[in-house]
Amino acid sequence: MSYFGKSIAVLGGGITGLTAAYRLTAQGHRARVFEAGDRIGGAIRTELSDGWLVEAGPNSLREESREVETLLHELGLGPERIESNPAAKNRYLVRNGRPVPVPMSPGGFLSTPLLTAGAKLRIVCELFSRARTRDGDVSLAEFVRDHFGSEVLDRVVQPIVGGIWAGDVSMISVQASFPKLLEIERRHGSLLRGMIAGAKARKAEGLKSPKTISFRRGLQTLSWALTARLPDGGVVLNARVDSLRKDGRWQVRWQQGATTYCESFDAVIAPLPAGSLARMEIGAPGEHPLACLSEIGHAAISSLFLGFKREQVAHPLDGFGLLVPETEKRSILGVLFSSSLFAGRAPDGCVGLTVLAGGAHHPDIAGLPLPALLERVSVDLRDLLGVTGSPIFVRHAYWPRAIPQYHLGHQRYRDAVAACEKANPGLHIGGQSVDGVSLSDCISNGYKLAEQAVLHP
Repeated sequence: MSYFGKSIAVLGGGITGLTAAYRLTAQGHRARVFEAGDRIGGAIRTELSDGWLVEAGPNSLREESREVETLLHELGLGPERIESNPAAKNRYLVRNGRPVPVPMSPGGFLSTPLLTAGAKLRIVCELFSRARTRDGDVSLAEFVRDHFGSEVLDRVVQPIVGGIWAGDVSMISVQASFPKLLEIERRHGSLLRGMIAGAKARKAEGLKSPKTISFRRGLQTLSWALTARLPDGGVVLNARVDSLRKDGRWQVRWQQGATTYCESFDAVIAPLPAGSLARMEIGAPGEHPLACLSEIGHAAISSLFLGFKREQVAHPLDGFGLLVPETEKRSILGVLFSSSLFAGRAPDGCVGLTVLAGGAHHPDIAGLPLPALLERVSVDLRDLLGVTGSPIFVRHAYWPRAIPQYHLGHQRYRDAVAACEKANPGLHIGGQSVDGVSLSDCISNGYKLAEQAVLHP
């Protein structure tokens, strides 16, 4: 392949980096991906084994941005794309040891046993909230209490946010994590009124609700497809980049085994984890302008994929999964009904469950050895889903730094990144630590970083 454009180093072979490299290559630029590990895909890890399909990291992808839809079309993944099972529309929250369906309509919230009459009245009263602009940052817990009270926070919002961030709602920053909520509050006052207005606007524009999707052979299909579009030598594995210096062009130095290499590039894209960015020497020898990113906290998570015979599980598994409020005092964060959500995840006559444990409140549980972890979660599966006997198939993935936490004051880390980019023209930094944690966020960020690298002189 011949190139007429720029030469750009991409640090990290996760979905953000692969997306950026693919976009650059498609536009005629030379992109080279440096991945410190021995595999591409980042948190995406799919295993196919004897009829079971296991996702050790993300389990699905939301088509909630133009970039996601465009990417799947360009990669020709339409035939591989599968949507979540319409029959798996239920979401369950645990209340007093029993899974209760989450209401799917405003009227449903008025009759649900998830909440007391007092909490339901508070929801109705929220419709009359006045518009306000807040001074400074605010925690998600304080924000939700202001609008709906403590019961809605503890019984609904905390477990749902725990399923996304595995974090502590008393520390999560609304400004950094849910900025759209602040905008709704500023414009409408009531979050409910704002959401209703947003739904009407989307309907008027003919916009459909985002689909939850995967692929027939799992999310690894996306990693493979992106890598296949890169030229030979476009990905370097086991290459740990330790310094970036600007001497006319960017000098990228990396270690591969006991050997040190250095290569010149016009620009550098760095969608790396916070710890890697903190350790990176950027500019003059010994300078680490992003050292403060080492302070970003991360939630530890264990993901257990457990296979059972269908008759071993009493619950109909007619949904996406269940989430467990912290007030229930259980060992698990939640359970995805994996074989109900997508076809082809379990052999005939069997079901697959993905159990998540740990998070900000229980990092010690996440780090338990597999036998002890199985013992802990088995109690919850028995009580909540009527599971009997031992699983016939088990896979365990431990993520000690699974999800970066956007705590109060997180803006200072974004400011540090912006200052580093300003001081080092041609360096473009992104990734989950600053630009969103979902798979959809990663794809959109890859597009953004590629565009920035091309447009920069």
